[in-house]
Amino acid sequence: MTTTFLYLSRADVEAAGLPMVETIAALDEMFREKGAGRVEMPPKPGIHTRPDAFIHAMPAYIQSLGAAGIKWVAGYPANQAKGLPYISGLLILNDPDTGLPLAVMDCSWITAQRTGAATAVAAKYLARPDSRTAGILACGVQGRSNLEALACLFKLERVRAYDRYPEIAEHYAAEMQARLGIEVAPASTPAEAVRGVDLVVTSGPILKHPQPTIEAGWLAPGAFASAVDFDSYWQGPALSEIDRLATDDHAQMRYYREAGYFQSTPEPYADLGELAAGRKQGRQSPAERTMTINLGLALDDMATAIRVFHRARERGLGTALPL
Repeated sequence: MTTTFLYLSRADVEAAGLPMVETIAALDEMFREKGAGRVEMPPKPGIHTRPDAFIHAMPAYIQSLGAAGIKWVAGYPANQAKGLPYISGLLILNDPDTGLPLAVMDCSWITAQRTGAATAVAAKYLARPDSRTAGILACGVQGRSNLEALACLFKLERVRAYDRYPEIAEHYAAEMQARLGIEVAPASTPAEAVRGVDLVVTSGPILKHPQPTIEAGWLAPGAFASAVDFDSYWQGPALSEIDRLATDDHAQMRYYREAGYFQSTPEPYADLGELAAGRKQGRQSPAERTMTINLGLALDDMATAIRVFHRARERGLGTALPL
């Protein structure tokens, strides 16, 4: 008997065409399962071959979705200067009944999409429903996926985009305005992208010893922020102004705090599983400043990858390889 698995290149993964709105729904369902204690996700171990770089193993199992597997993912900030992607890696899906590999796929697109979707899930519970404006700081892959995801849930009218390289912000603004059909304009300073907007996303590299930019008083009352880059953009006094700080997983937040991150970051009051399952309340007043610091969960990846796998099979994508 010959056993095979499906190999999906990045082109195959993208061709599967999983819409962002379905990814958001998948993660919302997954977080409800997490909040009810019906998932398995051990802490992600990693190795670190360069400063501020990582290679992590991220296993998880979601019983209700029949999704089990592991992501082996690298994040190397210096790659961008070499013309290489910051995030790269592979994801393996296993058959929950036999343990045999079902698929091996590129994880770059999945990582980008599920990270944006996780921000949108957090915003569903923590942002004002009438949010109309957004600020994006760092106009890379995550700046794109996070704005796309927020545009699925909110009727955005105006976006300000900041990047330390102005030409990148200008290119981003033109691209995202054409893609989403909303006004997107470059911001000349970080403050311009933060002050007076409803939704803020910071998505630069994750740094253990950052030199944060965002000051106290910049984030408006009633605004929501998603710190995709941990606290790399946020000064301690600015974080202290947050009325409701959430994360995607308490245990992983504690792990990173013990490893030296989040030295000026208050303790989160809830994780997204608790919010999605109704165990903790989200926003309570229009004036609250709210924030999520999502660390990136293997559960996000499995909830997304299982849907990519099914769509790929339906479309005849990928290459069957023998074990």
